[in-house]
Amino acid sequence: MVPSVVPGRRCQAEHMSRRILLLQGHPDASTVHFGHSLAQAYARGAQAGGHEVRVIRIAELEFPLLRSKAAWDAQAVPAVLQPAQDAIQWADHIVLFFPLWLGGMPALTRGFLEQVLRPGFALARSSPGHMGATLLTGRSARIVVTMGMPALVYRWYFRAHSLKALERNILGFVGIAPVQETLVGLVESMNDVQRGQWLRRFEVLGREGR
Repeated sequence: MVPSVVPGRRCQAEHMSRRILLLQGHPDASTVHFGHSLAQAYARGAQAGGHEVRVIRIAELEFPLLRSKAAWDAQAVPAVLQPAQDAIQWADHIVLFFPLWLGGMPALTRGFLEQVLRPGFALARSSPGHMGATLLTGRSARIVVTMGMPALVYRWYFRAHSLKALERNILGFVGIAPVQETLVGLVESMNDVQRGQWLRRFEVLGREGR
């Protein structure tokens, strides 16, 4: 699948135009979830702000899961995911959207990251016992997590362990920094006013390219 592209107009604001990749990590493509609406709002704002946007919807891709370190080290990335690597290489800023499932990201989302963030692309190949240099430095990211529980409960009671692991052990591990986060809680009980407030907030984030 070739990532869809939303060409941005030349930015009239003070901030510089950015190349933004939206990774939609919701594994259910059969209906529009609130996380999809947030991504669409972000894309609208980014286009209005003069940024160029590419979108990858992970649920629309058919790829195998990795089952061994040998496969991660040596096998070629599946051809269907080559455009995703190209888009990551192209991007200045990456925004990853996913729902919280069993305290972490859905398996499909993690499987996608395991496939694309390979040695030779995200990390330099290294000798045994040594970690290769990071190859994705110079890119920032935002993680957007939707959840049924209050966001403060996830952050302070559950300590947001899976989110911290994603920031430090996956994105930070390959050089993506800084990483910001937006936690959107109680999505199943929001009223239309609350949803509208979140959508406007994401349009602003998109317009500002952050």
